[in-house]
Formats: sequence, C-alpha cells, structure tokens
Amino acid sequence: MTILVTGASGHLGRLIVESLLERGTPASEIVAGARDTSKVADLGVRAVRLDYTDPASVGAALKGIDTVMLVSGSEVGQRVAQHRTVIDAAAAAGVTKLVYTSAPKATTSDLVLAPEHKATEELIAASGVPAVILRNNWYTENYVPDAARARETGVVAAGAGDGRVASASRKDFADAAAVVLREDGHIGAVYELGGDVAWTYDDLAAALTELTGRAVQYVRLSREEQVAALREAGLDEGTANFVADLDAGIRNGALADTDGTLSRLIGRPTTPLIDGLRAAT
Repeated sequence: MTILVTGASGHLGRLIVESLLERGTPASEIVAGARDTSKVADLGVRAVRLDYTDPASVGAALKGIDTVMLVSGSEVGQRVAQHRTVIDAAAAAGVTKLVYTSAPKATTSDLVLAPEHKATEELIAASGVPAVILRNNWYTENYVPDAARARETGVVAAGAGDGRVASASRKDFADAAAVVLREDGHIGAVYELGGDVAWTYDDLAAALTELTGRAVQYVRLSREEQVAALREAGLDEGTANFVADLDAGIRNGALADTDGTLSRLIGRPTTPLIDGLRAAT
C-alpha cells in the first residue's frame, strides 16, 4: 500500500503523515504532496509537488498510488474545482481508496461552508472511486485568535448565541484519518466526527479564563453588531458577513452534534477544549 497525503504542508496534512508514521506505516509507503516540497522535507517521507490548481502535477503525484488522503483545500470558493482535479486523477490512476475531509452533515447542513463539501462528496460518488468521508467538526485550534484577544481584553465576542461546538484538536482528527487510511473495512462509510463534548461559548470563556489567568466574559453579539465590529477591525464587507454566517450556523446547531464516533475510531477520548487550547497557544 502506498498512501499519498495531499496538502501535507498544512497543519492537518502534516499531522496525518506524522500519525501514520506513529502507527507503524513504513515511511517508504507514505508520500507527502505539497505545493512547495521544501515545506515537507523534514517529515522523512517521499515528497512530491502537488498543486490543486495544476492538473499535471496532480496526475504525476498519483502515479503508483493506491490510497489518497484528500485534505480539503483552504481557498473558499475554489475548493470544488481543486478537489475535482484530485478526484479525476484518482479515478484515472485506479486508486482503490480515497479519504476526504468534509464538513459536518455536508449534504444537509445550512452551514455556509457546507455547499463546497457537498459538491465534492457528490463528485467522489460519481467518480466511482472507493471512498471514505470524514466529516470533521471544528478544530479547537480555530480559537487560538480568540485566546489571544481574550488575553488582552478579557472578552470573547461572537454571534454564536447559545450554540454548541463539538470541536476536537487537529491531532484527534489526524489520528482518525490515519486509522481509516491504514485499516480495511471503512470503504463507503461517512463518519460524522466531533469531540466528546459539545461546548458553548460560555464554556469557551471559562476555558480562556483558566488559560489566560484573567476573567474572560462571553459577549453575545447580534449579527449587525458582529459585522460592524469585524468591519471596524479591518475586514472587508464580504469577509465580515462570511464570519457572521459561520456564527449563525453555530447558533443554529450546525456544529453541536457528537456521538462518540471520533473517540471510538482513535481508541481514546478526544482532547478536552482547555487542553487543546493550551497546546496550541
């Protein structure tokens, strides 16, 4: 078996390669794909240039590969085209397992990020490539900027209302990906992955209080207040509304579900919120 991890220079991709190695996959059976191979040279596995926007690089990277870890791209609005390039190349190469990092309830969610993931899942299904879908909840590391602001201001402000987030650390999600990549029996599965605890922003404020050593308060913002605050902070109108849309999804429960699937896959509890924040800051 030869496993190609796309986006291996990113936070999650790098951790997936490291988790594969930790779990006993020989380095000779892992290929790290990255736009800039110098950024993955330290991983100790073969590195290949792989640029989602360059089909020739993707096709070349997939030669001799039977298992592909498609880490979703980070460029919102361009993901579907980029993912299609990898999926088409995987089909042409006769890949026997494609694992994709999607979003929670991607095919039915109102979350602003869901449509691109839904479209990607549909492309995978249409391709005929045997696949496993990992619908990852939020990464706890997403809240590192909130921790930095809370340390300075004593406030975490958001438009998430009383919504809950079943976040886990990137390491937890990377370990799940490594398990699915290494094991037989997962083909056709769609896993909804989240942390063991779905926390509120009041819980986040409490965790940040412990982390920073100062009292942190959660301030609930209306959409209008949030967009205005983001604009004042320097974000353009489109980005400010995008962030507000994300929080609206959280407020409406898009990230609240957790059923223990992630912890069962990795064979241990997921990383608690405070521990994930502490490790990332």
